[in-house]
Amino acid sequence: MITTQFAQEFAQQWVDAWNSHNLDGIMSLCADDIEVTSPFIADLMQEQSGTLKSKANIRAYWAKALERYPDLRMKLIEVLVGVDSITVYHHGVQGKRVADMLFFNDNHQVQRDIAHYTS
Repeated sequence: MITTQFAQEFAQQWVDAWNSHNLDGIMSLCADDIEVTSPFIADLMQEQSGTLKSKANIRAYWAKALERYPDLRMKLIEVLVGVDSITVYHHGVQGKRVADMLFFNDNHQVQRDIAHYTS
C-alpha cells in the first residue's frame, strides 16, 4: 500500500530528477522492466502504439525528450495516491498540464508510467 508520505516524497524526487535533466537519476527511480505509454512516444520514437518497454528503450526515449526540450521544467501541482500507484499532476512540456500515473513494484520503483497531457 502506498502511503501519502511516500507519494509526496517520490513525486518530489521524480520532479527534481526531471528538472535537473539527470537521466541517471530518473532511471534510478525505475524498474528494469518498466513500461511507458505516452502520446510523445509516437512522435519522438515513431512507435505508433505509444508504448515502450524495457529500461534501455525508455532511457533512449527520455534522452531524446530531454534533448528536444532543453528548457523542460516540471512544476508539481498535486499528488494523488492509489493502492499501488500515484498520479503526479504537474506542469510539463510546452506549458501542458500532465498527469503521470506511476505504478510501482515491490521495491517502490516505477514499473509502469502512463502519461496524460492536456491538448
